[in-house]
Amino acid sequence: MLQFLYFYMLSEIKVLNLFRYITFRTMGAIITALIISFCLGKPIIAWLKSKQKEGQPIRDDGPASHLITKKGTPTMGGCLILLAVSISTLLWGDLSNPFLWIILLVTLGFGALGAIDDYKKLTKNSHRGISGKTKLFWQSMLAIAAAYASTCFTDASIASGLTFPFFKDVVINLGWFFYPWAILVIVGSSNAVNLTDGLDGLAIVPVMICAVCFTIIAYLVGNHIFAHYLQLHHVANIGEVCIFLGSLIGSGLGFLWFNAPPAKVFMGDTGSLAAGGALGTIALVTKHEFVLCIVGGLFVLEAVSVILQVGYYKMTKKRIFLMAPIHHHFEKLGWAESTVVVRFWIIASILALAGLATLKIR
Repeated sequence: MLQFLYFYMLSEIKVLNLFRYITFRTMGAIITALIISFCLGKPIIAWLKSKQKEGQPIRDDGPASHLITKKGTPTMGGCLILLAVSISTLLWGDLSNPFLWIILLVTLGFGALGAIDDYKKLTKNSHRGISGKTKLFWQSMLAIAAAYASTCFTDASIASGLTFPFFKDVVINLGWFFYPWAILVIVGSSNAVNLTDGLDGLAIVPVMICAVCFTIIAYLVGNHIFAHYLQLHHVANIGEVCIFLGSLIGSGLGFLWFNAPPAKVFMGDTGSLAAGGALGTIALVTKHEFVLCIVGGLFVLEAVSVILQVGYYKMTKKRIFLMAPIHHHFEKLGWAESTVVVRFWIIASILALAGLATLKIR
């Protein structure tokens, strides 16, 4: 929006030439989303608390300490993230860019689905909300819509293509299989972040780390000169996605202010499904899906721990971990919550550096 005002109304003012640059507008988006989160955080949390008398339902089979330390804490704090992201993106982004709208609408769609899930949990006073099949269906529909829209605005040579880190010239045209692949990436990412969101601050920091990495990736892939130099597959106009990612980083920092231990609010499915869906969609449109598996390796680890636990239990009636997702396993071993969270942040940071390294190793 601000870029529109510059081009059509204020282009004679030289200092405002800064609005031409993605880097400047990304920083503006980060700061704006952070300020919005700080300003609206307390009122939104107070409102959520007034509506949720008992707060988020706590699992009876979870760590015993959670029944004491987390009882009464309101959920659906993801609405603060979505609000800050939306306002900041619309304010600083180029609204004529289709990729910006694809990612923003997918994020809001996943956020709305998560909000319904959270609402059902609250009204039932249970940790079970929407049925798994219903949630998976609507997530898949959103993923297919995002995949189709992305192919309409991407060069035909890579629109439905699958690229690989370390291999500069390898592109596999998936054809119609691009849509099942999109479901796997976007829905998988969304649910993996959702599974990670179990301790104060555990999910939001890795989300921000991934967002920082993909800000770099989107900028490089969207710049023809940098993409050619690094031997990346250039995706025209994808650099504008940096504005959305900047908004996600800023809103994440603002949310962490209130979500840091002891949390005053949980993001709930409203925030976790939305953040994961956004990261998956960005990986898809930038053609760096496998890099997301590395950068977001912590989310992969959490999801795999649940899959292994459930599968192994069905076969043997025994458990691999004391509790899944795996962060609860370490709590059951006696690790303090803050210890688990900080060590997982360190793991996420290391994986992020490994993921970024793939940009140069070609």
